[in-house]
Amino acid sequence: MYNPSHFREERLDVLHEAITQARLCSLVTLGSDGLDASHIPVLLEAGEGAYGTLYGHLARGNPQWKQTDRTIEALAIFMGPDAYISPSWYAAKAEHGKVVPTWNFVTVHARGPIEFFDDRDRLLPLVTKLTDRHEGKRADPWKVSDAPADFIDGFLKAIVGFRLPIAKIEGKWKLSQNRSEADQRGVVDGLRAGGDSADGAVADLMARQR
Repeated sequence: MYNPSHFREERLDVLHEAITQARLCSLVTLGSDGLDASHIPVLLEAGEGAYGTLYGHLARGNPQWKQTDRTIEALAIFMGPDAYISPSWYAAKAEHGKVVPTWNFVTVHARGPIEFFDDRDRLLPLVTKLTDRHEGKRADPWKVSDAPADFIDGFLKAIVGFRLPIAKIEGKWKLSQNRSEADQRGVVDGLRAGGDSADGAVADLMARQR
Protein backbone atom coordinates (compact mmCIF):
# COMPACT_ATOMS: atom_id res chain seq x y z
CA MET A 1 0.00 0.00 0.00
CA TYR A 2 1.03 3.61 -0.44
CA ASN A 3 2.57 4.43 2.92
CA PRO A 4 4.55 7.69 3.34
CA SER A 5 7.16 7.58 6.09
CA HIS A 6 5.28 9.95 8.43
CA PHE A 7 2.31 7.52 8.52
CA ARG A 8 4.33 4.31 8.75
CA GLU A 9 4.03 2.12 11.87
CA GLU A 10 6.69 -0.58 12.22
CA ARG A 11 6.56 -1.66 15.87
CA LEU A 12 5.50 -5.29 15.86
CA ASP A 13 3.74 -5.15 19.22
CA VAL A 14 1.66 -2.17 18.06
CA LEU A 15 0.78 -3.93 14.80
CA HIS A 16 -0.22 -7.09 16.67
CA GLU A 17 -2.37 -5.11 19.08
CA ALA A 18 -4.16 -3.47 16.14
CA ILE A 19 -4.84 -6.90 14.61
CA THR A 20 -6.25 -8.13 17.91
CA GLN A 21 -8.44 -5.07 18.32
CA ALA A 22 -9.70 -5.17 14.73
CA ARG A 23 -10.86 -8.81 15.07
CA LEU A 24 -12.28 -9.04 11.52
CA CYS A 25 -10.00 -9.18 8.51
CA SER A 26 -10.39 -9.08 4.74
CA LEU A 27 -8.57 -12.09 3.33
CA VAL A 28 -7.50 -11.43 -0.28
CA THR A 29 -6.10 -14.12 -2.57
CA LEU A 30 -5.42 -14.53 -6.26
CA GLY A 31 -7.01 -17.54 -7.92
CA SER A 32 -8.15 -19.05 -11.16
CA ASP A 33 -10.99 -16.52 -11.46
CA GLY A 34 -8.91 -13.51 -10.42
CA LEU A 35 -8.98 -11.83 -7.01
CA ASP A 36 -11.10 -13.28 -4.19
CA ALA A 37 -11.87 -11.67 -0.84
CA SER A 38 -13.62 -12.94 2.29
CA HIS A 39 -14.32 -11.09 5.53
CA ILE A 40 -13.66 -13.30 8.51
CA PRO A 41 -12.54 -13.27 12.15
CA VAL A 42 -9.04 -14.60 12.69
CA LEU A 43 -6.82 -15.69 15.53
CA LEU A 44 -3.29 -14.29 15.82
CA GLU A 45 -0.61 -16.52 17.30
CA ALA A 46 1.92 -13.77 17.95
CA GLY A 47 4.78 -16.04 18.99
CA GLU A 48 4.57 -18.37 16.02
CA GLY A 49 7.07 -17.30 13.38
CA ALA A 50 9.02 -14.08 12.97
CA TYR A 51 5.94 -11.87 12.64
CA GLY A 52 3.20 -14.13 13.99
CA THR A 53 0.76 -16.47 12.27
CA LEU A 54 -2.92 -15.99 11.45
CA TYR A 55 -5.55 -18.73 11.69
CA GLY A 56 -9.15 -18.70 10.55
CA HIS A 57 -11.70 -20.65 8.57
CA LEU A 58 -13.93 -20.33 5.53
CA ALA A 59 -17.19 -22.02 4.67
CA ARG A 60 -16.50 -25.14 2.63
CA GLY A 61 -18.93 -23.79 0.04
CA ASN A 62 -16.76 -20.67 -0.41
CA PRO A 63 -14.79 -21.28 -3.65
CA GLN A 64 -11.91 -19.08 -2.50
CA TRP A 65 -10.03 -21.90 -0.79
CA LYS A 66 -10.23 -24.12 -3.90
CA GLN A 67 -9.26 -21.42 -6.38
CA THR A 68 -6.38 -19.82 -4.45
CA ASP A 69 -2.99 -19.99 -6.12
CA ARG A 70 -0.81 -21.32 -3.29
CA THR A 71 2.36 -20.05 -4.98
CA ILE A 72 1.27 -16.41 -4.47
CA GLU A 73 1.10 -14.79 -1.04
CA ALA A 74 -2.29 -14.09 0.50
CA LEU A 75 -3.07 -10.68 1.99
CA ALA A 76 -4.96 -10.08 5.24
CA ILE A 77 -6.19 -6.50 5.75
CA PHE A 78 -7.21 -5.23 9.19
CA MET A 79 -8.94 -1.88 9.67
CA GLY A 80 -8.79 0.08 12.90
CA PRO A 81 -10.62 3.29 13.81
CA ASP A 82 -11.31 5.73 10.98
CA ALA A 83 -12.91 9.15 10.66
CA TYR A 84 -13.71 11.88 8.15
CA ILE A 85 -11.60 15.00 8.74
CA SER A 86 -13.25 18.34 7.97
CA PRO A 87 -10.98 21.15 6.73
CA SER A 88 -13.01 23.45 8.97
CA TRP A 89 -11.09 22.03 11.95
CA TYR A 90 -7.68 23.16 10.71
CA ALA A 91 -6.18 26.34 12.09
CA ALA A 92 -4.80 26.79 8.56
CA LYS A 93 -8.32 27.40 7.25
CA ALA A 94 -8.42 30.78 8.99
CA GLU A 95 -4.84 31.56 8.00
CA HIS A 96 -4.93 30.97 4.24
CA GLY A 97 -7.91 28.73 3.38
CA LYS A 98 -5.77 26.28 1.39
CA VAL A 99 -7.23 23.15 2.97
CA VAL A 100 -9.27 20.18 1.79
CA PRO A 101 -11.08 17.27 3.48
CA THR A 102 -9.30 13.99 4.16
CA TRP A 103 -9.76 10.74 6.06
CA ASN A 104 -7.78 9.50 9.05
CA PHE A 105 -7.47 5.78 9.67
CA VAL A 106 -5.44 2.88 11.00
CA THR A 107 -4.78 -0.24 8.96
CA VAL A 108 -2.48 -3.27 9.03
CA HIS A 109 -1.57 -5.38 6.02
CA ALA A 110 -0.16 -8.86 6.68
CA ARG A 111 0.88 -11.17 3.87
CA GLY A 112 2.36 -14.61 3.52
CA PRO A 113 1.90 -18.10 2.10
CA ILE A 114 -1.50 -19.62 2.90
CA GLU A 115 -2.26 -23.22 3.75
CA PHE A 116 -5.76 -24.72 3.93
CA PHE A 117 -6.74 -27.71 6.06
CA ASP A 118 -9.91 -29.61 6.92
CA ASP A 119 -8.91 -32.26 9.46
CA ARG A 120 -10.96 -32.29 12.65
CA ASP A 121 -7.91 -32.41 14.94
CA ARG A 122 -6.86 -28.96 13.71
CA LEU A 123 -10.28 -27.41 13.16
CA LEU A 124 -11.75 -28.14 16.59
CA PRO A 125 -8.96 -26.37 18.58
CA LEU A 126 -9.17 -23.43 16.16
CA VAL A 127 -12.91 -22.84 16.50
CA THR A 128 -12.63 -23.41 20.25
CA LYS A 129 -9.91 -20.74 20.61
CA LEU A 130 -11.81 -18.29 18.42
CA THR A 131 -14.98 -18.82 20.43
CA ASP A 132 -13.24 -18.51 23.79
CA ARG A 133 -11.59 -15.29 22.70
CA HIS A 134 -14.83 -13.57 21.73
CA GLU A 135 -17.00 -15.08 24.47
CA GLY A 136 -14.41 -14.56 27.19
CA LYS A 137 -15.65 -11.18 28.42
CA ARG A 138 -19.29 -12.23 28.71
CA ALA A 139 -20.72 -12.98 32.14
CA ASP A 140 -21.99 -16.35 30.95
CA PRO A 141 -19.76 -17.31 28.01
CA TRP A 142 -20.94 -19.88 25.49
CA LYS A 143 -18.52 -22.75 24.86
CA VAL A 144 -18.19 -25.06 21.89
CA SER A 145 -18.74 -27.96 24.29
CA ASP A 146 -22.21 -26.54 25.11
CA ALA A 147 -23.47 -27.75 21.72
CA PRO A 148 -24.16 -31.45 20.98
CA ALA A 149 -21.03 -33.25 19.80
CA ASP A 150 -22.65 -34.55 16.63
CA PHE A 151 -23.80 -31.02 15.75
CA ILE A 152 -20.23 -29.69 16.15
CA ASP A 153 -18.90 -32.57 14.04
CA GLY A 154 -21.31 -31.58 11.28
CA PHE A 155 -20.24 -27.96 11.57
CA LEU A 156 -16.56 -28.88 11.28
CA LYS A 157 -17.28 -30.77 8.07
CA ALA A 158 -18.79 -27.59 6.64
CA ILE A 159 -15.69 -25.41 7.08
CA VAL A 160 -12.08 -25.28 5.87
CA GLY A 161 -9.36 -23.82 8.06
CA PHE A 162 -6.37 -21.79 6.97
CA ARG A 163 -2.95 -20.96 8.35
CA LEU A 164 -1.11 -17.84 7.19
CA PRO A 165 2.42 -17.39 8.57
CA ILE A 166 3.14 -13.67 8.23
CA ALA A 167 6.14 -13.02 5.98
CA LYS A 168 5.62 -9.25 5.74
CA ILE A 169 3.59 -6.87 7.89
CA GLU A 170 3.10 -3.12 7.56
CA GLY A 171 0.96 -0.58 9.32
CA LYS A 172 -0.38 2.79 8.28
CA TRP A 173 -1.43 5.20 11.04
CA LYS A 174 -2.75 8.18 9.04
CA LEU A 175 -3.46 10.56 11.90
CA SER A 176 -2.64 14.04 10.58
CA GLN A 177 1.09 13.70 11.29
CA ASN A 178 1.71 15.80 8.16
CA ARG A 179 -0.24 18.73 9.62
CA SER A 180 0.93 21.44 12.00
CA GLU A 181 0.51 21.08 15.75
CA ALA A 182 -2.31 23.64 15.66
CA ASP A 183 -4.10 21.74 12.90
CA GLN A 184 -3.75 18.48 14.83
CA ARG A 185 -5.25 20.07 17.94
CA GLY A 186 -8.14 21.35 15.85
CA VAL A 187 -8.79 17.88 14.42
CA VAL A 188 -8.77 16.25 17.88
CA ASP A 189 -11.19 18.87 19.21
CA GLY A 190 -13.43 18.57 16.14
CA LEU A 191 -13.59 14.79 16.34
CA ARG A 192 -14.45 14.84 20.03
CA ALA A 193 -17.10 17.52 19.65
CA GLY A 194 -19.27 15.31 17.45
CA GLY A 195 -19.73 12.66 20.12
CA ASP A 196 -19.31 9.73 17.69
CA SER A 197 -17.48 6.81 19.29
CA ALA A 198 -15.48 5.98 16.15
CA ASP A 199 -14.41 9.61 15.78
CA GLY A 200 -13.49 9.64 19.46
CA ALA A 201 -11.28 6.57 19.00
CA VAL A 202 -9.34 8.36 16.25
CA ALA A 203 -9.04 11.47 18.44
CA ASP A 204 -7.65 9.38 21.28
CA LEU A 205 -5.03 7.82 19.01
CA MET A 206 -4.03 11.26 17.75
CA ALA A 207 -3.76 12.65 21.27
CA ARG A 208 -1.53 9.78 22.38
CA GLN A 209 0.88 10.20 19.48
CA ARG A 210 1.40 13.94 19.99
